[in-house]
Amino acid sequence: MTTTRVSDQRLHVPAGSAGDGPFELVVTPESAGWQQSSLRVLRLEPGGEHTLPTGPEEYVVLPLSGACSVTCAGETFELAGRPSVFEGVSDMAYVPRDSELTVRSREGGRFALASARCDRRLEPRYRAAGDVPVEIRGAGSCSRQVNNFCSADSFEADRLIAVEVLTPGGNWSSYPPHKHDEDRPGEESVLEEIYYFEVADGPAGPGLGYHRVYGTADRPIDVTAEVRSGDVVLVPHGWHGPSMAAPGYHLYYLNVMAGPSADRAWLICDDPAHTWVRDTWADQDPDPRLPLTSPTTTPQEGRA
Repeated sequence: MTTTRVSDQRLHVPAGSAGDGPFELVVTPESAGWQQSSLRVLRLEPGGEHTLPTGPEEYVVLPLSGACSVTCAGETFELAGRPSVFEGVSDMAYVPRDSELTVRSREGGRFALASARCDRRLEPRYRAAGDVPVEIRGAGSCSRQVNNFCSADSFEADRLIAVEVLTPGGNWSSYPPHKHDEDRPGEESVLEEIYYFEVADGPAGPGLGYHRVYGTADRPIDVTAEVRSGDVVLVPHGWHGPSMAAPGYHLYYLNVMAGPSADRAWLICDDPAHTWVRDTWADQDPDPRLPLTSPTTTPQEGRA
């Protein structure tokens, strides 16, 4: 049962409620009520393909499950993909604005198309899974894995920032709560953010997690959402976190961010009431279950 607060129901987008044709999910600046960040999740049947113009947006095509080819601007990239988000780090393709993007899949699958409105037209590029920096962040019950496939410091784009986070069952991530909704050079940057969730199944069926967003006195926002696979939470502003993985169910989320500044930076500010938690990590080890996935191996039995 969804526990989203009535005041901000529109910010929790349940699975299946924002599809369009072959897309299981479509979030655009217009539907989100902001300026730049977008996410589409494309499902292709075996042998299927889909073409769309990129227009004023730069894209990253990231397999969630399955393999595909990506054709754009006279280039074709073969993405090996993965069986699921809980079974490996994926390769990806970057597609520039003002081009045409075609995704084809021989065996079918699901593919995230993260995008952002941008100014510069960069070259199309491929990034191998083995080149994606994998970071273990936090410690103890706040441990999580971050796949920095399109982070600001590891991959060139004009505005788009995107990463994957895997949180072992029972752990909290996006914690301490933080925000990025003010322009404070060197301290905080303005970024609209999309959280797209998938939750590992348990022995009796689908799992669940929870996500929290709350605001300030000047800019109120109030979301407490029970999330399941395919759900989205939109973060236009405010403190966000924790993302809570229920015991027994690993939690995955894809973060898609973009902002108005030409300086593409992911700068956050902790909620001062909770930033002390970071100091406790110095005396704790990371969760030994991490990393949950790698570019070359699937999780051990019982982890997925």
